[in-house]
Amino acid sequence: MIIDIPEGKDPIGYVWGEMVPGIGVAASNFSLAVYSHSTLGLREFEAARLRIAQINGCLFCLDWRTDRNGEKVEESFAGDVTEWRTTENFDDRTRMAAEYAEVYALDHHSLDDEFFERMKKLYTDAEIVELSMCLGSWLAFGRLNHVLGLDAVCVLPGHSAQ
Repeated sequence: MIIDIPEGKDPIGYVWGEMVPGIGVAASNFSLAVYSHSTLGLREFEAARLRIAQINGCLFCLDWRTDRNGEKVEESFAGDVTEWRTTENFDDRTRMAAEYAEVYALDHHSLDDEFFERMKKLYTDAEIVELSMCLGSWLAFGRLNHVLGLDAVCVLPGHSAQ
């Protein structure tokens, strides 16, 4: 961790809540909204989220599995995300979510009309906006926590470690 955390302070709470409360609290609320208000299916949500986590290298994000009313993706899912192009375990929407996450994070300038024509065959405009906002949250905050070395001690605000 590159940030000095006072003895006895929770690193995430301190950095996000105390060091920059005007930004960190708002960022935390946005991050929580992504999990609390997403209408995307769990598999496509997790495919996109895990692909960003793999690209960011965020330790916490790689270990986290979103729980929706007791339902989580299977243990082998992260491996399928790595092999999103060829896995037989993804439907078209899940594969597209992983592809979009990868291109969004690594080469967003290549997102062209052809890509969005393919995407619009599977997702509504509202779903594309929602997924884009989710990707932005995961890319920004997962990368922020990894860069600052907070990813080894991270928990989503309002959630306990799993």
